[in-house]
Amino acid sequence: MKLSFLSLASGSSGNCYYLGTPEFGVLIDAGIGIRTIKKVLKDKAIDFSKIIAVLITHDHADHIKTVGCLGEKHCIPVYTTEAVHRGINKSRYVEETLVASRKVIEKEVPFMIRDFRITAFEVPHDSTDNVGYYIEYGDHKFTLATDVGHITETVSKYMSMANHLIIEANYDEEMLQFGTYPAFLKERVASPTGHLSNREAAEFLATHYDPKLKDIWLCHLSRDNNHPELAFKTVDFRLFQEGVRVGKDVSLHALKRTTPSDIFEFE
Repeated sequence: MKLSFLSLASGSSGNCYYLGTPEFGVLIDAGIGIRTIKKVLKDKAIDFSKIIAVLITHDHADHIKTVGCLGEKHCIPVYTTEAVHRGINKSRYVEETLVASRKVIEKEVPFMIRDFRITAFEVPHDSTDNVGYYIEYGDHKFTLATDVGHITETVSKYMSMANHLIIEANYDEEMLQFGTYPAFLKERVASPTGHLSNREAAEFLATHYDPKLKDIWLCHLSRDNNHPELAFKTVDFRLFQEGVRVGKDVSLHALKRTTPSDIFEFE
C-alpha cells in the first residue's frame, strides 16, 4: 500500500504537510497561502482535487492561515477538536468562518477518512488546545507531533508506535539562551507548554528507538534559534551514542522552514 509524505512548509512562518495515497490525500495544518499550497502540490505532481480533508493541530496563526479558504471556498472538511474550532473561529488570521466544513473530533477516539484510521492525541502547548495525529494505513503507522512543550506519557505512547515520525526540534538551547529574544519569550519557548529543543527530541529518539521506526523528520525549526544542520547533527550524534546508525538503521531529515521537501514514498 503506497503512501507519500511531503512537507510544504515547516516553521514559525507557516506549517503544512501532505500525506496521501495514489487515490486521495490529506493536509495536516494550513499555515501558508492557498496559492503556495496549490503551486507546491502542482510542482510535485499532486492533484489538489485529491485533497479530501484538512487536519488541524492547534489554532496558532502559523497553522491555520488558509483553513477557512480550504474549508469554505474549496469545500474540504476540516477536522479538529471542539476547542481548536472555537479558537479558529475567534482568530483574526482566518477570514472565512468554518460552517459546512467544520468536523469535530475527540482526542484518542479513532475516526476514519477513507482508508486512513486517525487518532488525535493530547500535546502540551500554549494554544487554545493542541493535538498530534497518529495515522494508520495498512502497515504504515505515521505520527506527527509538533509544538510539543514537553513529552508526556501520551505523546511518548503515540510517537513510539510510529514507523514514520515527524517530531518537533524547534530550538538549540544555547542559541536560544544567548540569542536576541527578550527574556519572557525565551521563557515561553523553553517552558513545558512551549516547544521541544533539539536535545529533548534527540534524547527521546535515542532512548525510545525501536527497529520498526524507519523514518524521522525534524519539524518546526526556529528561524532565529536553530538551523537544519545543527538539528540533524544533534539527533544523529545522540542516536549514534546508542548504536543507532542514521542512513542504515533509520532515515533522518531536518525539514526546512520555507522550502518544500522532496516527496517521500513508502510501499
